[in-house]
Amino acid sequence: MPKKRILPFIILGIINNRPYITGREITAEFETEIGDFWRASHSQIYPELKRMVNDGWITASTSQENAKERYYQITSEGQEVLNNWLDQLVTDLPIHEDLFSLKLFFIKDKNDKRIPQMINRQLLLLEKELKYLQQRLKQVFPNKTAIKTNYGHYLILTRAISRTKGQIVWLKEIEE
Repeated sequence: MPKKRILPFIILGIINNRPYITGREITAEFETEIGDFWRASHSQIYPELKRMVNDGWITASTSQENAKERYYQITSEGQEVLNNWLDQLVTDLPIHEDLFSLKLFFIKDKNDKRIPQMINRQLLLLEKELKYLQQRLKQVFPNKTAIKTNYGHYLILTRAISRTKGQIVWLKEIEE
């Protein structure tokens, strides 16, 4: 079954949050904030922007300073599309492509020498991720006002921290 196209809704959300944004700035969002839980490349984003302009969901304009740079804004039709998508409840859990879990699944022997190595490596990766997420939380949400103005983002970031901590606890328990 083909995957539902989600990228246009993400782009609509980005443009809605930051009107008059360039394609380069949209792409940068996938390298920082949104990139923590969703990936999209330059080669996916720009064709999608073109489709969305053709569909009337966004408009593109240029500035006098830089005629090559296009600035995007959401239209009322795009706002309606975004709101309709946000209104739809999520009905499935995400499918994960977790190589660590996949490899563990195929190991049969409890005493397999690879297990401690795999666990140690996974712990290092998770601890690095936790440190990054905690740093982002401090940087993006330094006070209650920042939390209040971007509450959904705050929830996602704290969820990622909680999930990462839980994985670390689980791995340390099996290590014992």
